[in-house]
Amino acid sequence: MLHLRLIVPADLTDEVVGTVESTVGTTHLVVLPGAARDPAGDLVLCDVAREAGDGLIADLCDLGIDKSGSIAVEDIGLSLSRRADKAEADAPGEGADAVLWEHLAEATHEESTLSVTYLAFLTLATMIAACGVVLDNAILIVGAMAVGPEFGPLAGLCTAVVRRSARLALRSLVALLVGFAAAMILTTGFSLLMNAFGLFSESMLEAPRPSTAFIYAPDLFSFVVAILAGVAGMLSLTSAKSGLLVGVAISVTTVPAAANAAVALGYGDLDQVWGSSVQLLINLGGIVLAGTLTLLIQRYLWKRTGGTRA
Repeated sequence: MLHLRLIVPADLTDEVVGTVESTVGTTHLVVLPGAARDPAGDLVLCDVAREAGDGLIADLCDLGIDKSGSIAVEDIGLSLSRRADKAEADAPGEGADAVLWEHLAEATHEESTLSVTYLAFLTLATMIAACGVVLDNAILIVGAMAVGPEFGPLAGLCTAVVRRSARLALRSLVALLVGFAAAMILTTGFSLLMNAFGLFSESMLEAPRPSTAFIYAPDLFSFVVAILAGVAGMLSLTSAKSGLLVGVAISVTTVPAAANAAVALGYGDLDQVWGSSVQLLINLGGIVLAGTLTLLIQRYLWKRTGGTRA
């Protein structure tokens, strides 16, 4: 269930209440006249089944409540109510299959912003992966993939394509391109510093690396894994199971490939730079392709099964 808190101009309250009441899957409607002060208006509270939430939010936006008032949405962790159970049973479709498009757009917008924190996490992840490739340590590679925040802008790009949002697409592309470029440049400097301290060496990079050689040797499996990870990652976002993203993060070779390219660049090994760069592009492209197709299929199936508009 979702909880909606609406600040509504007084002249639109009756229309908003009517919209809520006519939406199958809503319950616990509360109207507090004149309770809101900034902006001034009435406070309308209600609960709605997740599968009916996107349609209701879209209808409220059509009434202009997002501009003249406010729409706040929260997930309800626990709701002990027979009316809530009935609302979920009456709403078309299944809550686990519902996509809250406004929530997805808001989440991906935030996660795809090129910020200091985003750059810091991506750079740190790439440096950890650099240690992993030089030491041929799979544990460090897995840790680096879990730390990397790159799935945010990748999901933002998928959402932008489906919703035809040029602004979100540009924001996501900037975060990806600038983020990886900055992380790789800094990691190249980091690897040279480690070399100066005797912790990295060219012989370590060029030695047989059975645990990490796949990073600069892309093949068909690289694309297959990227496709599967893109599907899983997008499903985890749209179903609000964000914890699954950790599993997605450690299944793709984006950050490790960037790290291997950066270290190899420092030592002038252009073959590994090329192989790692191709690996990086394959993974990024596969995730975007799969994530976009997943969203399109979800929207199509949701409409076919009687869900509200997406």
